Amino acid sequence: MKGGGGCFFYEWRRKQLSLLLFIFVVSTTLILWSWSNNNYKTPLLFTSTFFPAAGDVKVIQSNHNHNHSHNNNKDDDLIEEVQQVVNLASPPSSDTQPDDDKHSANHRDNHHENITQNVDKSVSDERYSDSKPPKQHLVESAAPKKHDPAVGVGLPMSNVKNRSCNFAKGKWVRDDSRPLYSGFGCKQWLSGMWACRLTQRTDFAFEKLRWQPKDCQIDDFSGPKFLKRMQDKTLAFIGDSLGRQQFQSLMCMITGGKERHDVKDVGKEYGLVKKRGSVRPDGWAYRFPATNTTVLYYWSASLCNLQPLDPKNKSTYIAMHLDRPPAFLQRYINRFNVVVLNTGHHWNKGKLDANRWIMYVGGKPNTDRKIADTANAKKLTIYSIVKWVNGQLPKYPGLKAFYRSISPRHFFNGDWNSGGTCDSTIPGALEVLKNESSDSVASAAVKGTDVKLLDITALSEVREEGHISRYTIRPTPGMQDCLHWCLPGIPDTWNELLFAQI
Repeated sequence: MKGGGGCFFYEWRRKQLSLLLFIFVVSTTLILWSWSNNNYKTPLLFTSTFFPAAGDVKVIQSNHNHNHSHNNNKDDDLIEEVQQVVNLASPPSSDTQPDDDKHSANHRDNHHENITQNVDKSVSDERYSDSKPPKQHLVESAAPKKHDPAVGVGLPMSNVKNRSCNFAKGKWVRDDSRPLYSGFGCKQWLSGMWACRLTQRTDFAFEKLRWQPKDCQIDDFSGPKFLKRMQDKTLAFIGDSLGRQQFQSLMCMITGGKERHDVKDVGKEYGLVKKRGSVRPDGWAYRFPATNTTVLYYWSASLCNLQPLDPKNKSTYIAMHLDRPPAFLQRYINRFNVVVLNTGHHWNKGKLDANRWIMYVGGKPNTDRKIADTANAKKLTIYSIVKWVNGQLPKYPGLKAFYRSISPRHFFNGDWNSGGTCDSTIPGALEVLKNESSDSVASAAVKGTDVKLLDITALSEVREEGHISRYTIRPTPGMQDCLHWCLPGIPDTWNELLFAQI
């Protein structure tokens, strides 16, 4: 019995241990399976965040300077390691303030930088280097883009919902229906010095390129559409000679370059008449009677209020009030529905001295050395006029105000008076992929206001072949015009973007 009972006991213990081992294995398996389905998600999410899938890849950042900067300058927030893939869906914003002078200090020396590079640098109108910008490459998502029928004209595409359209980001595409008017015609509105078809120039491929924003659609421009949209309204351009080019471009676009004897000259209503001894009036104003639409231009190269110190003396010095808007704008803003402002290329010591302009701030001659620097004075003026106009908008609910960013110059191997040239017949690039404006001063000035930025700098920067260059009616040996544009040409695109936003 003893032997038989011992065998039974050991047999029972063996089965008990086997059962416990089975329960342990099953439990362990269940625990591991449960943990794998929950806890593993964290590292996978971590990986997908920093290494996005193909559909999330937007831009390859190309930086030819392999010494990556690690400073805290906000202008360098977009600098990344060479060939690093980033998602630019939420670019860092600029916190530039009016009293921050570091942008102005860099503007004068770094203007002709790479427009399609992803280093966010400021644009200056004073100097350029002689190097041409390398190109940036777009990496499209592997998945095809779906058309969203709900997307309206001038509105963001479905993949950038809740974000305003960035009209300045896109590419130039060939369009055989261009230009919008003939360069041989439009003599009623277009100055002969800007009509390149009337010169010895033979290459006109630049007229066939149309700007296509990347993330939104814009309505095709036509004269009747514009006049209908601007019925019983007035559009005013106030600025320098580039503003005058935009004005003449728009007049040609509205009329298709055709003679229009029904259009009325209403310059007298705005005091725009040629004064005795003047070469031309201070501006022009025309009205389309059928829709009661008025388009005007007023010359104000500095966007400052200019007051002669001795009105009786023709050679008197002129007070240049940096913090006051032009008297014309103050007087007539109540009659405008759309106003487009610009300044930039007259802000240098030579121009100020030639015009006998003396800087004034707060109604007194300026004594601040920092403001005396022309780049800082220009910055103060831009901030001041944007602030003033923004303060006027609540008084005139129907008014829309735009500040147009600076139009780039393209003098290579010198400046306008030292042999600088712009002989290229092809664009510097066709794509502009930056999220931030290349004109950081203008962009920062309108930030937080209801004044809109008409951002044309980067898309114009890549079109160096569109300048008048050597092809002028009365050429000056050794001098080229690499500031103004041929018309038809780049300013037409500025007006298309303006049309899309009014």
